[in-house]
Amino acid sequence: MNKHLLMFLTLLSFSLNCFASVGRWVSKATGTEISYKSTEAPVPVKDFSGNYATVIYLENLSFTKIGRNSNSRDVRWLLSQGYRVIEFNYKKDPAAVSPLINNDIIAINDSIASGSFCGYKDCSTSKSYVLFEGYRILRNVPYFKDDPSVYNTPAEYTEGDNLHMDIIYPANASKKVPIILSFSYSNSYPTYDPVKKVLTDATRDQRANLGYSFAGFNDTFLEGAPANGIAWAIADHPKYCQWGKGKPLNGPNDAYKSFQTNPDAAQKVKSAIRTLRAMGGKLHLSGRIGIYGFSRGATAGSLAIGDKKVPDIENAGFNKGISDDVQAAALGSGVFDYTQIYNVKGDGDGNLETRCPWVWGPLDKNYELWQSMGAAGLVQSSATAPVLFFYNTDDEAYYQDQIAHFKSKLESLKVPVSTLVNYGKGHAVPQTADPLNQLYAFFKQYLKPPIVEKKKVK
Repeated sequence: MNKHLLMFLTLLSFSLNCFASVGRWVSKATGTEISYKSTEAPVPVKDFSGNYATVIYLENLSFTKIGRNSNSRDVRWLLSQGYRVIEFNYKKDPAAVSPLINNDIIAINDSIASGSFCGYKDCSTSKSYVLFEGYRILRNVPYFKDDPSVYNTPAEYTEGDNLHMDIIYPANASKKVPIILSFSYSNSYPTYDPVKKVLTDATRDQRANLGYSFAGFNDTFLEGAPANGIAWAIADHPKYCQWGKGKPLNGPNDAYKSFQTNPDAAQKVKSAIRTLRAMGGKLHLSGRIGIYGFSRGATAGSLAIGDKKVPDIENAGFNKGISDDVQAAALGSGVFDYTQIYNVKGDGDGNLETRCPWVWGPLDKNYELWQSMGAAGLVQSSATAPVLFFYNTDDEAYYQDQIAHFKSKLESLKVPVSTLVNYGKGHAVPQTADPLNQLYAFFKQYLKPPIVEKKKVK
């Protein structure tokens, strides 16, 4: 084929694939219609179901842009990475600031999860992200190689996968920024196809699955963090199998139903932190890391805060020798000390009361083992990171009991502790302005992000 014709066809193909459409979307933050432009990637990334990885890129906001690239340059980069990009132009509306903008993040994620967003019915519900202008994403960063013999499910899973995280960071940043890491409360794991007799990707890399995370709980804290000068990352949950499954080798089926085990979980948490810190120079991060966790994500994330050094934990995973300390943690309802599960009968943790002895033996004869399974056993001095606990008192009672005992231990060691209580109903995360402001203020105190200047809303 004539090289000039080939070049023409290539350019034509690129133009067609990058076809942009425009429209208007009603913003809950501003109360007005804002314009958007959507552009397809020339070589799109799709999820297992064939839906498109999508970035909703919020631009011309009313606060300081830390990434120094032009928006057009960063959008081109996102397209080159295979993302469909939908640009929302706020035209510097004074309401386009934190935490008002979080209302739009909720609306965006809920719409994508429902299967209809800006005229699209094929946006991925597991590979779509809301990014603020100036930010880019590193997706599928490996942080630990899983050991299939820990949970032994499915039986065909014998060669361990790498667990991954996604890192959202300011490109060409004017100032170094801290980062908040969260361990997803959606589980990733391999699925066995009995017809094809192969493991599939159907449930791998599900950390950002909207139905179980951002949309399922209207959780905007992470995606809204850049409006406060803070980058964010979300990692696969350490329990690399279905949440309701898992068993010891030759143990009873589903013995690990709805809980994780150490040292495996703590090894993964520490390795994720070391991996994130190791990449800090490349991504212009400050080195200060916070933890944000809710539900099973709080149970996992809590393993990061303690100052006790355990060789089996410290000497596993990636980037050994790099500090795995964190500077602060906000933890929602979770399990932090398995030795406390029998304090009250009928308070919601009956599953743990029944199954924990199956894998760890009776509590009275194996107390130290049980203690090693939770975050409380990794806390030994005031060098532990400061913690903010958030919960609603109408959530399951055992969560309050877990928080009360862990909080008491931290306070006895003079670890700074604060609480955020009854910001909503039931098993939920903060969603409205005041509690979100309290969360962001807590992290600003300890992570020391650059000041994000913004206009006052009249």
